[in-house]
Amino acid sequence: MRRNPLPARTMKGKQTSGESLQLLPVILSGGAGTRLWPLSRAEHPKPFLRLEGARSLLQATFRRAAALPGVTSILTVTHRELLFKTRDEYGAVKPDGLPTPLLLEPCSRNTAPSLAVSALWAECRHGPGTVLLALPADHLIGDEAAFARAVASAVRLAETGLLVTFGIRPDAPETRYGYLEAEGQRVLRFVEKPPEALAREFVRSGRFLWNAGIFCMRTGVFLEELATHAPELLAAVRETVAHTPGFGDGPDPVRLDAESFALVPDGSIDHVLMEHSRQVAVVPADFGWSDVGSWSALASLTRPDSSGNRTLGQVRTVASGDCYVQSPKRLATLVGVRDLIVVDTEDALLIAHRDRVDEVKAVVAGLQAQGHESALRHREVHRPWGSYTVLEEGSRFKIKRLVVRPRHALSLQMHHHRSEHWVVVSGTAEVENGGGKSLLQTDESTYIPAGTRHRLANPGLVDLVLIEVQSGEYLGEDDIVRFDDAWGRS
Repeated sequence: MRRNPLPARTMKGKQTSGESLQLLPVILSGGAGTRLWPLSRAEHPKPFLRLEGARSLLQATFRRAAALPGVTSILTVTHRELLFKTRDEYGAVKPDGLPTPLLLEPCSRNTAPSLAVSALWAECRHGPGTVLLALPADHLIGDEAAFARAVASAVRLAETGLLVTFGIRPDAPETRYGYLEAEGQRVLRFVEKPPEALAREFVRSGRFLWNAGIFCMRTGVFLEELATHAPELLAAVRETVAHTPGFGDGPDPVRLDAESFALVPDGSIDHVLMEHSRQVAVVPADFGWSDVGSWSALASLTRPDSSGNRTLGQVRTVASGDCYVQSPKRLATLVGVRDLIVVDTEDALLIAHRDRVDEVKAVVAGLQAQGHESALRHREVHRPWGSYTVLEEGSRFKIKRLVVRPRHALSLQMHHHRSEHWVVVSGTAEVENGGGKSLLQTDESTYIPAGTRHRLANPGLVDLVLIEVQSGEYLGEDDIVRFDDAWGRS
């Protein structure tokens, strides 16, 4: 716990006449996909989950930011492997003509480096007077009108040179969140996730707020404060920027230099800066906020039945209570059990006591150590050209269903260890196989021997659907050599 007194009036970095002030939402998107496994994976993390309605959390965050007054551009920071997935998500919801630049990280370094890179980018593109609004991509917000009012208050404070955080009035002694003690808009101190007894004391006092992890600040002020309190981190980020081609005025997206970014110290913006700066203010708010940070939090979004069970999908319960069950594809039955979290996906099943859901991260860590596919991706995998679904696999074979979008193509590629049979289910396939090209229609097939250069394309106006049968000694997704790729993958 660190005390963080705020001077009665702080004018450091105050907006000067002649500077253009612009509100730039910065969406922080990515994550390791561990806390909500098996629903979330490394290649399909929480921002891409559709928890309410047809929109993903990322799409909802984007639309919320786009609706704010004065927003003319939205910056997103994400992992480079999520580029095409992010573009697809935005393409389905973004207004025409709204710029959506992306900063692509080669590895995760937490929120402090992400926001430092964003601030340097904003300074280059828009000037030091730009007001950044940092928005995690995986939050739920129920009252968007109240959110917009809170943002307006935060912008006014940021204009005076303050670093502004958003505090949620607690309605329970939650131990999964960080707290901050406030006196009006003055932040007195930040407190890490407290034990339950201390959390109850915080709620009773009325002086504490949940730290929502949403921030608002002028670019120049933020960089000045980083230079004071985290000079090594800022220097390392500047080194990354110096080695990133086109960072200041190049094309979108910006791919951060991998070698130098890997040397940037890891750290959250809370620990690196907010706990130390004397420039911090808070906007107390009630806008129906949840970070959906665990299966217990996600379960609370579903209405319980008379026995306290919350269910989604095909579920039957007998003499069971206070359970959460998600089983969209097949029937799940519970008999004589209580307090369980049950989540069934096509390739993984989670059964956990509701008091121990935080230990799901340990399960994922073990799967990652074993190189297990379920830690990385679902059976259905999205690619910039479409998607594929693993239908079945065993010793020396794997069967996939491929869907190629109209006018899209896979890379020109080759496999060392596997051969492939393709059978067209629907649509038209243009196949390049060892130098020759041919068109395949429904029910027609072709064979690609190992070591042969090949490419699959869809020249038509409807989806191409085909079945791919792989055979060979090694069938891993990394057995691929690309010679030409419209998507810039190496």
